[in-house]
Amino acid sequence: MARALPPGAPFTHPGVLVSKAQLDVVRKNVIAGKQPWLQAFLDMRDSKYGSYKYAAQPTAIVNCPWGGKGAKGCLEERQDAIAAYTQALLYSVTGEHQHALKAREIMDAWSAKLKRHTAQDAQLQSSWAGSTWARAAEIVRYAPGAGWPADRVRRFAAMLRTAYLPEVTRDLPDYNGNWDLAMTDAAIGIAVFTDDHKTFDTAVKRFRGLVPDYFYLRKDGKIPLTPAGSDANTVQKLETYWFKETKFEDGIAQETCRNFKHVGYSLAATAHIAETAWHQGVDLYGDVKDRLKAALDFHARYEMGAKPPQWLCGGRVVGNMGPDLEVALNHLENRLGTPVPAAHKLVEQTRPAGTDDLFVSWETLTHADNPAD
Repeated sequence: MARALPPGAPFTHPGVLVSKAQLDVVRKNVIAGKQPWLQAFLDMRDSKYGSYKYAAQPTAIVNCPWGGKGAKGCLEERQDAIAAYTQALLYSVTGEHQHALKAREIMDAWSAKLKRHTAQDAQLQSSWAGSTWARAAEIVRYAPGAGWPADRVRRFAAMLRTAYLPEVTRDLPDYNGNWDLAMTDAAIGIAVFTDDHKTFDTAVKRFRGLVPDYFYLRKDGKIPLTPAGSDANTVQKLETYWFKETKFEDGIAQETCRNFKHVGYSLAATAHIAETAWHQGVDLYGDVKDRLKAALDFHARYEMGAKPPQWLCGGRVVGNMGPDLEVALNHLENRLGTPVPAAHKLVEQTRPAGTDDLFVSWETLTHADNPAD
């Protein structure tokens, strides 16, 4: 696979997180009644997001302050984006037109109303919803027979460019790394859907800088790398940024000593970005596969109950990872043939992966043992 998208080369559609080949495999597995895909499909279908009666709740201004007090439209936006993606996947599998209509209805409702995001969590909210919207829109736009009118497609693309892209391309070097990675996940998905080469190239460049700053390998030196532009430019500040960790081993992440939930967000976002780029002929996985493998196994071991050593987070970790590993595991094991034993065991124990109700949804269905390009 080529390492860079040639200037002006067309994007491959659908190609935001899932490709046509992968969607074809999903459909065949479900129709054949194979597991775990059938159960993953049934869980998705029977969720609140899969209902024909699902009703969107758009708002003009999504206001998401820290702590949630005074929030308006935040939960509704995230849930509506997941519902649109769910309905798009249901249409892809079943061909039932009502699902395409429902996905279109949800996306059209938001593109007719949303103007902007406000308050302290605007970037994170935009990232979570924006990444999911792009996946849903990409499937519906290019699914045969979905019938999304061209003027509504243009309106939805305009919403992504004006209400999401300015937020998810901001520079936040001193925030926890899951923010930047989630933002880049949204940016690259929006870039593909809108055929925006400049935004795509910027997201690729940003990814290459972010991942080595977040997931540590011994080759980085005695201490982790400093994020570009960050104020964490001394050993003491860097240790504070890494939640007071002072010893570093292969696979540890910037938020390991915070909790595994946020590390999971970062693992998922890293894989989402690389997977979308992969479908466009850009091998970002090649740049980070060693870090990704180390981080997957490092956190999976402790997530499954291994006792952490005293040096790691004072001997106590908070293992609350979500359904975040399928995409990365699929690439490493099924494309590269690289075993990731602990992560493999954890994923098998927790399948089928559902949704975190933020930006990770139904990835056992779409990516379990599905290396198709």
